[in-house]
Amino acid sequence: MKINTLHPKLVVVTGAGSGIGRAIALRFANRGAHVVVSDIDLNAAEATVAMIRGKGNKATAARLDVTDPQAWESFARDVHADHGVPDVLVNNAGMVISGAFVDLAPQDWDRQLGVNLMGVIHGCRVVGKQMIDRGQGGHIINIASAAAFTPTAVMSAYSVSKAGVKMLSECLRLEFAPHGIGVSAICPGVINTNIGLNGVMVGVDDATVERSKQASVRIQELAAKLPFSPLSPNLVARAATRALRYDLAVVPVRAEAWLGYFLMRVAPGINRNIARYFTVDALESVAERAMKLIGADMPAPTSKTEPARVEARK
Repeated sequence: MKINTLHPKLVVVTGAGSGIGRAIALRFANRGAHVVVSDIDLNAAEATVAMIRGKGNKATAARLDVTDPQAWESFARDVHADHGVPDVLVNNAGMVISGAFVDLAPQDWDRQLGVNLMGVIHGCRVVGKQMIDRGQGGHIINIASAAAFTPTAVMSAYSVSKAGVKMLSECLRLEFAPHGIGVSAICPGVINTNIGLNGVMVGVDDATVERSKQASVRIQELAAKLPFSPLSPNLVARAATRALRYDLAVVPVRAEAWLGYFLMRVAPGINRNIARYFTVDALESVAERAMKLIGADMPAPTSKTEPARVEARK
């Protein structure tokens, strides 16, 4: 008998210690699923579990490095032994490395693709096989990005990784369909998470790094003050459950993502031209104007220093 993916009993979410992953875990838990909350930061995963249990719902935490195929094997084996085969797998774990292409070292590509693409591949392979062997269907949701179809300067590695996730999802959708397994790619636009603050910026001066992060913080502060949630991770969580309900292949989230998806299909040249305006200066300008509307000021940027590899940590 095919499992009911509209009301899954067991859901696995990677990178669920914060942001989009946490919002997805909470949403599925509120719908009655037992959620296995995985993250490379076990404390963050346990914090999400505490939030879920605080609402009377069910969840367990696990540490998982999605770049490690053996860790995936052990994790999937433990989940199977303790809870059974997942009805839904959400591959959400991700990070961003930005910088000019010529400044990206081989290890930057290895890390970016290791987390964002290979992490998804490992999850789909291990859990997908479990779903096939069970013979009752299931659903895999991969969190891609609008960057999958909207080219950007100085984010080539990230965009390539997310384009890979989208194409992988569409290929597996064909391959897994005979087994009753759906596969969806969720492609969010700008969402209020810490991925930018916790990312890696290569080949830029410290002043530019600081300006970029200040702008991101100000936009987050603005979003928190608004009476509605235009950048909320909950938008992506709702898209995930919508993809499940209607078995959708690709789900853009937010207007800029839908615009990029539409232009990529009908006017790719315009899509590329628009992408030229996505710069640190543009982000800072938007943040500054927005903060003025709520009566706050942007801090002055720090003085310039030599170009450097800068990694922001939590």
